[in-house]
Amino acid sequence: MEALLDIPPAGFARHDRKSPLTEPWEPLYSRRTGSAVVLGLHAGPAHTNSRGFVHGGLIGALADNAMGLSCAAALDQAGGLVTVNLNVDFLGMAQQGQWLEFRTEYVKPGRTLCFAQAFVTADGQPCARANAVFRVVETNRRKPDS
Repeated sequence: MEALLDIPPAGFARHDRKSPLTEPWEPLYSRRTGSAVVLGLHAGPAHTNSRGFVHGGLIGALADNAMGLSCAAALDQAGGLVTVNLNVDFLGMAQQGQWLEFRTEYVKPGRTLCFAQAFVTADGQPCARANAVFRVVETNRRKPDS
């Protein structure tokens, strides 16, 4: 069964955006759909709470990640985004061995704020939905003259 968990569904490849937060959750997978980034993973022991269900914090963090990446793709800019607000509604449970998918369904980009909504599924069944607002951050700011 372990070998099966290393094979993502068609269209997914190893996610190339690494961070210290997500490192213990590897391997993570992603795929592009138009201007959205879909994240996915096979739920394992490192993803669960003390009751053996996928932890809500993981679901919230990866939904935030998928929506932020999708907003950046929609804005088509090299600048950054920071989360201003994040809401997650848990609709069901996800368990070890299930394929979790974090799919951004809606993005409304703006000059200063970007709005997004994502749905999280476990083996195709809804387990959470998330909404977020991101602040668009300029990365080419001039430093004040000294």
